Amino acid sequence: MIVRSLKIGVMLMSLLYASLALSMSKPPSTGYTETRYPIVLTHGLLGFDSLLGVDYWYKIPETLRADGAQVFVTTVANSNSPEIRGEQLIPQIEQILALTGASKVNLIGHSHGGPTTRYVASVRPDLIASVTSISGVNKGTPVAEAVTDAANGSSAAAALLGGLGNALAGAINFLSGGQYEQDFLASVGSMTFAEAERFNQLHPGGIPTTACGDGAASYQGVRYYSWAGSKPVTNILDPLEAITIAGSLFFPRGEANDGLVGACASNLGLVIRNDFRMNHLDEVNQTLGLVDLFETDPLTVFRTHANRLKQVGL
Repeated sequence: MIVRSLKIGVMLMSLLYASLALSMSKPPSTGYTETRYPIVLTHGLLGFDSLLGVDYWYKIPETLRADGAQVFVTTVANSNSPEIRGEQLIPQIEQILALTGASKVNLIGHSHGGPTTRYVASVRPDLIASVTSISGVNKGTPVAEAVTDAANGSSAAAALLGGLGNALAGAINFLSGGQYEQDFLASVGSMTFAEAERFNQLHPGGIPTTACGDGAASYQGVRYYSWAGSKPVTNILDPLEAITIAGSLFFPRGEANDGLVGACASNLGLVIRNDFRMNHLDEVNQTLGLVDLFETDPLTVFRTHANRLKQVGL
């Protein structure tokens, strides 16, 4: 009996220790990021949810969830028009609403995810509480202009660029477990200045009427926000900065940009900031958190924004 009692005592102590260790490793939520509506993340061009163990939204969902937010990561075609990507996003939102019992969601889109989420808010405002565009290609980019001009220069160039782009998009789609058809040139083409203007006339929510100002904070009952970086080079240890360095060469001298999108061209709705010391990858905490050491941590920017949504009842 004594031995049995000792064993039970040891077992109880072990369970108690494990419980304490678990509670210490996972502190209780403060509710700081606990928005009324779920947060839904939508990736940009050549994006994914997770690729070879690396998340597109690096440490962002878990950071937001730790303080109370419901966060869902969606996947659409990594290369296609915002209309097609948006139509792929809508059923995922409907599934999230069915799962959570919520009536709306807070959409956050990065890069080409900006126009994608804006499209959804335009055609289905009943599903959307807010749209937040992170360096969204809201008024086009000279990088897309250059690629499109090269493709339009000859059928051979178009075939080459389209083939290479679709091959890369297809590889990302396969490795990330995607199920979508890709159209690289359609995606890039939608980000030219002319196509962005056409899209904005059809889906005007949050678009500024001035070159570098704020847009309407609310449209059709949906609130609009945006932020962006303006530094193509932020951390020499990041190997993918070669992309933003190359992209920055297409911008006119003196135009602030994050390597792929102009700071002013990213503005949408209430502009939180468009001058973070971040490049296009830093904005989603890539690569693996290698960002500018002297700028606000991207994770903090996301947490603060979730609390901003919470404070206005979203």
